[in-house]
Amino acid sequence: MRVIVHRVLCCAFGLALFLSQAQGQAESRAPVATYKVIARYPHSTSSYTEGFFYRDGLFYEGTGLEGRSAVMVFRPETGEPVQKLRLAAQYFGEGIVDWGPNLYQWTWQSHLCFIYDRFTLRPVGQFRYSGEGWGMTRTDKEIITSDGTATLRFRNPANFKEIRHIVVKDGSQPVFQLNELEFVKGEIYANVWHSDRIARISPLNGRVLGWIDLSGLLPEEQKIDAESVPNGIAYDAQRDRLFVTGKQWPYIFEIKVVRRPPMTILPVTR
Repeated sequence: MRVIVHRVLCCAFGLALFLSQAQGQAESRAPVATYKVIARYPHSTSSYTEGFFYRDGLFYEGTGLEGRSAVMVFRPETGEPVQKLRLAAQYFGEGIVDWGPNLYQWTWQSHLCFIYDRFTLRPVGQFRYSGEGWGMTRTDKEIITSDGTATLRFRNPANFKEIRHIVVKDGSQPVFQLNELEFVKGEIYANVWHSDRIARISPLNGRVLGWIDLSGLLPEEQKIDAESVPNGIAYDAQRDRLFVTGKQWPYIFEIKVVRRPPMTILPVTR
């Protein structure tokens, strides 16, 4: 009898420990929100989007692929560039960011960040750096960059040198392949390459505060190939508008983030 009771107690303790661990893991994972489409704007399907932001009524976009990389400025209503500068054929363009009167565009594996006059796109300088270039955004004091890992680096805009970095985690799990970035209401929004999700990240410690699930935003039949993934986030702070697009997508979508209702656990009945 004592053996039976001992086994029952062990099983009960084990079950309680399992449930406690499962609950802790569930609580540590960030909540997932969905979206509502507010408006749709034209976007060129030749644009392999790597960098994207909104400023003063215009979209700014940096595109990739050797021989096709460029930086351009266009009006949302038409999608037609009002300014465009092509990179030399050997460069694969990546993220872009505005800083004062300038615009920065860095490259994937060439270790060069080009500086342009934002109003004319005239080249005015460049920085060198180590590692790969992926996404780029900024706060009022720093430039934030991704390199395809789970690490985001904060850089000095004056010389592009790293000041500090954070490792992005959802609970205890690192989030890899962070790509295009945008700074929204004190949070870093990041596309995750080959994923339909945007991570909302604390700039203080890298904790994922939540996810935005973009599943179904662009129908599969409208995607050119497997690389036509979401990769472009822009925010209009003045009118509180969030825009998203993807590589060679035909549209830019203005969306509203919608919280999913909490899961309801129904009582067990006999």
